[in-house]
Amino acid sequence: TTSTMATMQHRLSALAAIFMTAAPTCYVYAFLPSPVSPLLAPSRPTPNTSTSSSSLNMNKKSKRKTGGGGGFGKKPTINIKTKKKPKIDNFTYAGSIRPHAQSPTRIVDPSKVLAIPDYAIDGIPKKRGSTYDIEIKTPEDILKMRAAGRAAREVLDLAGKLAKAGVTTDEIDAAVHAASVERGAYPSPLNYRNFPKSCCTSVNEVICHGIPDMRPLEDGDIVNIDITVYLDGYHGDCSEMFVVGGRDALDEKGRNLIQTTYDCWVKSMELVKPGVNYNVIGKTIQDHITPKGFSTVRAFCGHGIGQVFHTAPNIYHYTVNQPLDEIKAGHVFTIEPMICEGLADPYMWKDDWTATTADGGRSAQFEHTLLVTEDGVEALTGKLENSPLQFWEEESAIRKGIWLGTSGNARERAEELNSNKVETK
Repeated sequence: TTSTMATMQHRLSALAAIFMTAAPTCYVYAFLPSPVSPLLAPSRPTPNTSTSSSSLNMNKKSKRKTGGGGGFGKKPTINIKTKKKPKIDNFTYAGSIRPHAQSPTRIVDPSKVLAIPDYAIDGIPKKRGSTYDIEIKTPEDILKMRAAGRAAREVLDLAGKLAKAGVTTDEIDAAVHAASVERGAYPSPLNYRNFPKSCCTSVNEVICHGIPDMRPLEDGDIVNIDITVYLDGYHGDCSEMFVVGGRDALDEKGRNLIQTTYDCWVKSMELVKPGVNYNVIGKTIQDHITPKGFSTVRAFCGHGIGQVFHTAPNIYHYTVNQPLDEIKAGHVFTIEPMICEGLADPYMWKDDWTATTADGGRSAQFEHTLLVTEDGVEALTGKLENSPLQFWEEESAIRKGIWLGTSGNARERAEELNSNKVETK
């Protein structure tokens, strides 16, 4: 989920004098404040939009003003009788997507899940990961993260099946919530910095952190569904694109956007192994998409993950002209590039969560939780026997079929999985 929380302030301050033009800038996932706990308090309706002053990104040095909203259009006049300004929402949206009504925040019964995160009641994460050192996961950590990753994948596959015309993203959120709890997992986004829902659904020009609502999906929509679950004390995080109506419902430029996003993502993951510098990831992504006319979002990045939702390292999806940390076996993190048709600068809605492109162009994203092994990398949120094979996987110029990693075990499982997919077609 950007989706998505770990800080890079120490790096910027140490290197700013030398690398002012090259120093990476990235604001990672943060999930929005709501005064009601999803655990014990009764559910209540939430408004269509919010004027909350909470920040989208926990690492901002100061509050960023919301896009260019409110500054466009006519100024509201004063009603002479009431002395009040009329209730005119003159916020300017970049594209065609608009906020719709939201259902009440869903509730988790703590007795139904194996563990609840420390922010579940008040929305404030207490446990902080290191801002300097990248954790080497223990065998016990890895075992539990495999379970969390598999649960996240199962929930994502279920959610993706619902991405059909006429289905609302709120219905998808309800299914995600129920499926997470059924697996003994808490839906990680729920009340993380008070985000009001159990997953993020980002449609068309929405880059990330889209709040599920009552808007029905339409044929030709592209939607990223971002799932994170908290199972037995560990988070598993993944996201994927879905095309409403299937391949034929999408125009050629939309297909190229998704294919390019998928291919740059897989290409970057193929290079992950012990001894490689983390800056290889972003350079690979940017070098792949730029000649094709697309842009990569710099304001959000991937992150380390484990018992803490977002921790070191930050994973940049663009070229960083300076050495970063060295990848080591036992590191667990996400790669989740957000690639745009046009401008990649985020334009914030008034809910302080929804980030769209500034020009209304569409955006696509994929995400895995990855474990670095001695012989490569494995996707802890990799696809399963019943997972769908998408057209961008079949048509990939980087590696055709379902990608599970580069380690010996991952390659073997992928080969078996892909051969079964071919046989059942």
